[in-house]
Amino acid sequence: MTRMNWLRLIGLTGALAVLAGAFGAHGLSGKAAEWARTGSSYQLLHLGIALALLLGAKGSRPHNITLAMFVGGGWLFAGTLYAMALGAPHWLGAITPIGGIMLVLGWLALLWNARRL
Repeated sequence: MTRMNWLRLIGLTGALAVLAGAFGAHGLSGKAAEWARTGSSYQLLHLGIALALLLGAKGSRPHNITLAMFVGGGWLFAGTLYAMALGAPHWLGAITPIGGIMLVLGWLALLWNARRL
């Protein structure tokens, strides 16, 4: 994926994560609000790291696996929480950890790629 496409994806995802967090804080209550806020905070944290990686790649190609794990894992982790907060079946909660594992793999990919710096 090109650098511009990564920036577009991160920008769109960040905007949606902020909206989900705001909706969780002001439009939901109970467990649904907690799911929305948790998803939003994890997603925004990892998007910030992905953005820093992308912008910090001075002239070199960004580490696409790390970016994909942070952005994709964030979508899977937060997306299942958002869906449940909006009334989707709770069995989706069984998928949420797969997104969490992807986030951990993103951190491990970052560690692996750091040896090249």
